[in-house]
Amino acid sequence: MPRIRFRLNGEEITVDAESDSSLLGWLRGSLNMTGPHFGCGVNQCGACHVMVGDQAVAACDTPLWSVADKDITTIEGLGSVERPHPLQRAFIAEQALQCGYCVAGILISAAALLRRNPAPTSDDVKLALDRNLCRCGSHNRMVRAVLRAAAEMAVR
Repeated sequence: MPRIRFRLNGEEITVDAESDSSLLGWLRGSLNMTGPHFGCGVNQCGACHVMVGDQAVAACDTPLWSVADKDITTIEGLGSVERPHPLQRAFIAEQALQCGYCVAGILISAAALLRRNPAPTSDDVKLALDRNLCRCGSHNRMVRAVLRAAAEMAVR
């Protein structure tokens, strides 16, 4: 079994795994990262999004071998209860979450956008979140929350 190394939320991780194992299976199973959710299993819903570098990636169909020596951020690494990320604060302030199943993936997609584009337009946000499905109908509030977080981050 090959050894695969990567950085998960800033921590060096080495696993002995079949290289075609899914990243999501390892994150949720052995590494206890419960933020990324299993939704569709075929990269269509965004519930499992994690950040690899500065890109939002569907962990459900990402083979473990493809993240060797890369930085992976899950919702657990974005912020904490004590120090929430500006996106997390903005989503709460804008009441941009309902059931919560999709929100971890949406926050990761938004964080990836803000890493690449710290001053997005509303259209930029909509495009970045297009791969994330949400049945609760909070889309407009989510866009406002991402723009609010971008403005807060720009002030810093």
